[in-house]
Amino acid sequence: MMQSRFTSVVRAISSAAKARPFSSTIDSPTPTKPDFPPTLAGLRARLAAESPTLSDFVGLQTNNLYSVEVGTKKKPLPKPKWMRESIPGGEKYVQIKAKLRELKLHTVCEEARCPNLGECWSGGETGTATATIMILGDTCTRGCRFCNVKTSRTPPPPDPDEPRNVAEAIASWGLDYVVITSVDRDDLADQGSGHFAETVEKLKTLKPNMLIEALVPDFRGDAGCVEKVAKSGLDVFAHNIETVEELQRVVRDHRANFKQSLDVLMMAKEYAPAGTLTKTSIMLGCGETPDQVVKTMEKVRAAGIDVMTFGQYMRPSKRHMPVSEYITPEAFEKYRALGMEMGFRYVASGPMVRSSYKAGEFYIKSMIESDRSAASS
Repeated sequence: MMQSRFTSVVRAISSAAKARPFSSTIDSPTPTKPDFPPTLAGLRARLAAESPTLSDFVGLQTNNLYSVEVGTKKKPLPKPKWMRESIPGGEKYVQIKAKLRELKLHTVCEEARCPNLGECWSGGETGTATATIMILGDTCTRGCRFCNVKTSRTPPPPDPDEPRNVAEAIASWGLDYVVITSVDRDDLADQGSGHFAETVEKLKTLKPNMLIEALVPDFRGDAGCVEKVAKSGLDVFAHNIETVEELQRVVRDHRANFKQSLDVLMMAKEYAPAGTLTKTSIMLGCGETPDQVVKTMEKVRAAGIDVMTFGQYMRPSKRHMPVSEYITPEAFEKYRALGMEMGFRYVASGPMVRSSYKAGEFYIKSMIESDRSAASS
């Protein structure tokens, strides 16, 4: 079933691409597009003919515009200007933080020291206030080299009242869009999927019109766990592949891998109601090459995933994996343009973008509302 889904998605991408020209001039007729087979190789051939090419990225590298060097102890260098963080604040930020402490709830925004915390919680320039709530405790059973969350083989048991507390707290905040994520819980029989689904269900009962994104672990590829969460009433099913295929074992815990993550996202698409979006994210600056990034994008798109985001990896502490380079805003923009040409419905790409990021959520919210309006008319 998964193979047929994969083939049909690639065929749809290829057909859609042949239906619209990517570039032309006012005075020139639209050139005839060659036919490309509905395979991953065909997708690569079409992108090579019609989209930004690797030579664009090589050109940036040659002119020192692709990335900026990272300082060392012997050679300290300041962070580039685009990596400077803003200080969180604002009335809504204070309100949300106070409620979190009162109910002893956790957010990945705080645990991962996200640079966009204040902007997201306050609503920023779009007015779409968002927060990313972390459930199932604050201790993970895995140890990825980039992550700042605490780890243990035997974390405390989940709080049975957490789904209700989380739902009631979020419902009282006046958020438009919420991301619910969790630590990995390999120690639990259902890996926390039941707890996750219950949280979404309770929140949808209290706030039927609130848009909910579930940013889930890989559940070790267990189809039953994926199905449970995918059918819980969420609007966006997200799971992060984190890095390019070639660096999976370097960056992620040994229990995670590229194929397993793609399979989870494809299963979610099968199980979730029509109109549910799928989403993934990777970090740049982990040692990947532009060629590896593009090949990873091809495979993600061929798997039928709707939304992809790119952000700069930022080292949480000296105990974590070092940053290999700071990717420039110009290079991030190239990846965004390439992603849109590939057929992703939305691509957020920038140094400060994170997988759950306010600006991206504003556009995803608009996209979902537009889809639903079209479906009901």
